Amino acid sequence: MDLLILRHGQSEWNAQGKWQGQADPPLTKVGEKQAKAAAQKLLSVCKGFDKIASSDLRRARRTAEIIAQVNGGDVSVYKEFRERHAGVWQGLTRSEIEASWPNAIADQRWPEGYESDDSVIQRVVPCLERLIENNKNVLLIAHAGVIRALDRFTDAEEASITNNLSGRWYRLSDQLIPRESADFSEEVLDQYME
Repeated sequence: MDLLILRHGQSEWNAQGKWQGQADPPLTKVGEKQAKAAAQKLLSVCKGFDKIASSDLRRARRTAEIIAQVNGGDVSVYKEFRERHAGVWQGLTRSEIEASWPNAIADQRWPEGYESDDSVIQRVVPCLERLIENNKNVLLIAHAGVIRALDRFTDAEEASITNNLSGRWYRLSDQLIPRESADFSEEVLDQYME
């Protein structure tokens, strides 16, 4: 089974540079345009998806809905694919975090309430296993923290997911096997940010 996991389109908090965690800001107009352009690009590189799924957070769900409008099919929504909780950092910008917790991000000193990789994996992997039953090609719209946790879990070289609509291809048989990273964002950003 082939699985493509992509980060959602630009949200209002992405545009403001805020850490989102499990907060639920909507997509921006740019984020909606990114999703539409990515949907077109997906048509040119994939034969289609048997299943399109997403996190239940609005930014991921709306991205998946836009892609499904172009690629066909319905979107299955799962709370298990939510972004990790960022504790008290949710809603803060990087500079606000640095001001109150100097070097904490670089040193990976996470605040109280920050969800660990183990916790993310414990909720994501069983849901992935259920999701792939009877499906050969699955698209999942999720979050950067989910993809990074899966990269570490599978010992993959960390995918660059600083862009919206970037992520990784996986193969799932007896285990989750990381493949190449995917980026459907560069052309999109160039097209809409001029």
